[in-house]
Amino acid sequence: MSRQNAAREGYDVFLWFHPAAVRGNPYAQFNLGLLYKQGQAVERNEACALKWMQLAAEKGLAAAQNHLGAMYSRGQGAPRSDDLAARWFGRAASQGDPSAQQNLGLLYRKGRGVPQSHEVAFGWFYRAAEQGLASAEHLLGECYLQGLGVPVSHPLAMAWFRKAARQGHVGAQGSLALMYRRGDGVEADDAQALCWFRQAAAQGDPVSQRYLGLAYAQGQGVTADPARAVAWLERAAMRDDTEAQYALATLLAGGHGSGDDERALSWFLRAATRGHVQAQYCAGLMYSLGRGTVRDPARAFEWTQRAAEQGAPNAQFSLGVMYARGECAPRDEVRAAEWYRRAAQQGDASAQNNLGVLYANGQGVPHDDTLATYWYRQAAEQGHALAQYNLGGMVGSGRGAERDPLRAYMWMLLAAGSDHDGVGTGSRSAGKAGRPGTGGHWGRALTDRVQAGRRQRGQAPGR
Repeated sequence: MSRQNAAREGYDVFLWFHPAAVRGNPYAQFNLGLLYKQGQAVERNEACALKWMQLAAEKGLAAAQNHLGAMYSRGQGAPRSDDLAARWFGRAASQGDPSAQQNLGLLYRKGRGVPQSHEVAFGWFYRAAEQGLASAEHLLGECYLQGLGVPVSHPLAMAWFRKAARQGHVGAQGSLALMYRRGDGVEADDAQALCWFRQAAAQGDPVSQRYLGLAYAQGQGVTADPARAVAWLERAAMRDDTEAQYALATLLAGGHGSGDDERALSWFLRAATRGHVQAQYCAGLMYSLGRGTVRDPARAFEWTQRAAEQGAPNAQFSLGVMYARGECAPRDEVRAAEWYRRAAQQGDASAQNNLGVLYANGQGVPHDDTLATYWYRQAAEQGHALAQYNLGGMVGSGRGAERDPLRAYMWMLLAAGSDHDGVGTGSRSAGKAGRPGTGGHWGRALTDRVQAGRRQRGQAPGR
């Protein structure tokens, strides 16, 4: 009954506005346009909304001019026209309408319908912000933060962000939190950052929810709490924040929260499908190890290749291992060498060592002791134990470098005293150079977290 009454009241409002609009009253025309635009009391009709807005705008009503500009800007009720949008925003802005001033500033920032100019955009944002429009205050803060149309000023950026944040503007709350987190113009303050992240997160901002989750995961400005970390990351992940999906999967795979491998894989896949490179690599790793699913070499290869083709060095290394060992792909030492080289050129120590092995043995590449020694050295200087051992052998025998027993002994000592995982996962044979997924920092960290998490659960099964 209440819905029927509301509908009846709404239609009565329409009947009240319509005769006045037909008689030429600009306020009635504007309100009638809003009813058609929003679909209130009448069926939504953007063409009718545009018609009544235009009549009110031509009579000089600033609010109607601003709405008309927005409709032309979005192509509502008529083909999109940046020129007409700029014209109507300009007429409303000149009358002091703050929303129109902001909208006109955005056109100048993007160069739509007007010449691109950050300086002019800043001027319009400033006029709107001076009238207390929170969104304009946020835009003004961005101008000062990024130096758009005005010299960079962290204090002024923070001042404008704070004004908007206190009005409840979500974007400004997040921006203010990031300034405190990074220490932009102020001493970094995790507590202040968390305060503003919480306010924005409570309003549903996925980026702030992600940062809040990461803060609980890492114990930044708050006591570490994996359960809360998972809860906040999951909220952001459900709102399609790709970084949150990846971070959530990482925590779950590491044994935090429920420690559910199936859930971890599902979130890795959601992020991977959206193009997240490390999520693609991790999905490949999960399929390769059979974690959260049955082992699937074909899908392991597919996701690893996707990440490798996007330039992830850990995925490039893993793909090289797959080709070198003939696991998940036909054995192909030439392709193994190519993928090792791509990762090695980006500084991946395991790939540098394995590429050195190929050159030393002439597998997939011409035999070249000089290049083998070069790549061993690149990895050895990063602390890679197996590369240190291999380099010591080359230097000790004078292969690819001048024979130097003392230096060879030094590299051997370094290799013997290192706790790097290269000794356990590598070999002088390229076909045994490593297991898929052990070459990247994330893969090693994930393995460590998983093992630690499982040990913890074993010690305290009730938790």
